[in-house]
Amino acid sequence: MKTVRMGRTGLKVSEICLGTMTFGYQCDETTSFAIMSKAAEQGVTFIDTADVYPVPPSFETAGRTEEIVGRWLKGQRDRFVLATKCRMKVGPGANDEGLSRRHIIQAVDDSLRRLQTDYIDLYQPHSFDPETPIDETLRALDDVVRQGKVRYLGCSNYPAWQLALALGVSTAHDWARYDCVQPRYNLLFRDIEAELLPLCRDQGVGVIAYNPLAGGFLTGKYKTLEAPPEKTRFSLGKTGELYRDRYWQEAQLGAVNELQAFFEPRRKPLIQVAIAWVMAQPGVTSAIVGASRPEQLD
Repeated sequence: MKTVRMGRTGLKVSEICLGTMTFGYQCDETTSFAIMSKAAEQGVTFIDTADVYPVPPSFETAGRTEEIVGRWLKGQRDRFVLATKCRMKVGPGANDEGLSRRHIIQAVDDSLRRLQTDYIDLYQPHSFDPETPIDETLRALDDVVRQGKVRYLGCSNYPAWQLALALGVSTAHDWARYDCVQPRYNLLFRDIEAELLPLCRDQGVGVIAYNPLAGGFLTGKYKTLEAPPEKTRFSLGKTGELYRDRYWQEAQLGAVNELQAFFEPRRKPLIQVAIAWVMAQPGVTSAIVGASRPEQLD
């Protein structure tokens, strides 16, 4: 396992980041612990979670993943770089979502409690909030950094123009800035190559790519577009609908078949090729890999 710098910062992370959104729904706590232990044994020191996990999201389960990760980390916290997120709706109240000052400060404290830690290495808005002024969001995030609750800031699902705007506002006010972005990126979805990746390379912003396997579509296990099997990413309630919209299409299936036909004679498993390709792209820091069973990490 290689260790790389996150963007322009001095923070070192493993080139594989363990995603945890299966913990607490698709995986019980015992299985989740086994997945984290397996990843750690192979040199993964970077763990990504969110306050809204597990998926599919619900008010009843929001925060459960962080609690599981927190219990596993107990006694070994300093060995790992821990990332989490806020923004999505985690309760019934009007202020239980978004990137307002009120919600960010509450969300940070709630995540610290669930994770059983006194600091978060990387804190990320899960997506842009059009209802909150960007300076309100960035000032609140700067405050939690200055208070020592958060070490670094990042963002997730931001297009290039929103990230560029945020970098400019942070620089103008001398606030902590977004030092990484977490976009969707894989062999089937390459939109970030047009603007976001060049911006990140120019500005020294790290890139932590999620969905490198297209939700499992790039494993090659799906041979037809009949109803997706139960207990897969494509059958998980609203999350399943989202993933079917992204990848459950004839064009995507055809692309996977072509990739398999190319790599099988070369004895290269598509699952390894897909992840290696993401990590090989200039500007990419880490690829986020998730699992529902520890043996999938092999």
